[in-house]
Amino acid sequence: METILRPLLVIGGSVLLTLFIGWATDLVMRKADERHGETPLWGLLRRARVPWQVVLCAALLRGSYDESQLLVEHRVAVGRVLTLVLIGAAAWLAIRIAAAVVETSYSRYARVHHDAARVRRVRTQVTLIMRVVSAVVGVVATAAMLLTFPAFRAAGASLLASAGILGIVAGVAAQSTLSNMFAGLQIAFGDMVRIGDTVVVDEEWGTVEEITLTFLTVRTWDERRITMPVSYFTAKAFENWSRGGAQMTGTVYLHVDHSAPLDAMREKLRDIVRECPAWDGRDYGLVVTDSTPSTMEVRALVTAKDADDLWTVRVTVREQLIRWLTERHPYALPRVNAADAALPPGFPVPGRVPPARRTLPRGQQPSVRSERP
Repeated sequence: METILRPLLVIGGSVLLTLFIGWATDLVMRKADERHGETPLWGLLRRARVPWQVVLCAALLRGSYDESQLLVEHRVAVGRVLTLVLIGAAAWLAIRIAAAVVETSYSRYARVHHDAARVRRVRTQVTLIMRVVSAVVGVVATAAMLLTFPAFRAAGASLLASAGILGIVAGVAAQSTLSNMFAGLQIAFGDMVRIGDTVVVDEEWGTVEEITLTFLTVRTWDERRITMPVSYFTAKAFENWSRGGAQMTGTVYLHVDHSAPLDAMREKLRDIVRECPAWDGRDYGLVVTDSTPSTMEVRALVTAKDADDLWTVRVTVREQLIRWLTERHPYALPRVNAADAALPPGFPVPGRVPPARRTLPRGQQPSVRSERP
C-alpha cells in the first residue's frame, strides 16, 4: 500500500501545489492589472503563467522525486529529464518576462512621445533587443542542458583549448551571417531604416514590415513581401521616404495641345485638390515644363502628409483633369494634325499667282491714272 500512496502523495502533492501557486500568482497579477490599468505590465506578465507553472512543477518534482521511491533503478535518468525540463522552462519564463518588460517600456514611450519617426526607431530597437535577448537565453539554456551530461563536462577542457582555432574557422565559415548580424545592430541603433518606413529598394516601393538580425522584409503596395539581407541597407544606396518626416511632394505630367487653357487648368487643379481629403493643404501648382512640335508638357505639383496619401492625390488629379479637358475643352487634348500649317500673312501660296504679277487678257489692261498737282 505504501508503494502506491507514496508516489501519489509526492507527485500529486507537487502538481496540486503547483496549480495552487499558479492560481494565486495569476490572481495577484489580475488584481494588479485592474488596479494599474495605465500600464500593460501585469497583463503581459500573465502570459508567463504557463512557463511559471512548469518551472514550479519541475522544481518540486526534482526535489521530492527521491522520496517517491518510484523507478528507483532509473532515478538518475528521471532526475536528468526533470533537470532538462526545468532549464528549458526557466529559459521560457525568462524570455516571457523580458518581453513583458520591453513591451511595457515601448508602450510608455509611444504614449508619451508623439513623434512617429522616433517611435518607429524605438520600436525597431526594442524588437532587435528582444531577438538578441532570446538568442542569448537560448544559447545559455542549451549550454546548461549539455553540461548536465558528464561526457560534455569532460570534453569542456579540450573544447576550451581549441576555442581559438574553432573561433577562426567559424568566423571564416559564417562571415556572411556575422556581417548580417552586425548590420542588423547597425540598422537598429544607427537609425538608418525603421519598422514602418516607406522605402524604395531595387525599384520596388514598399513599407518595412520586419527587421531581424539577419534579414529585412519589405511589404510592397500590392501585398508582396520582399526579403533581403540587412547588409543590403549598409552596402547599397536606397530611398527612405520616411527619413526626416513623412511629408512628400509629387507631380502629375500631362501632354496637351498648345491651345490648352492654362489659366482654367490652374483653377481646376485648385478645385480638385481642395476637394481631395488626401491633400494636406501645403502647396499646389501647374506649369509648362516642355514643348514638342505637336504637344506641350504640363506638370501639376501636389503635396500630401505621406506616401499613401500622395499616391491618392496624384491619381485623383490626373483622372479629374483628363475628364475635365475631355468634357469642357476637347480641343486641348493631343491630336495628330493632318492639315497644312497656317502660313504667315503675305507669304505666297504655292500654285497661286500673286495679284501684282497676274496677266490679264488683251484689252483689259489696268488703266493707270496719274494725279497731277
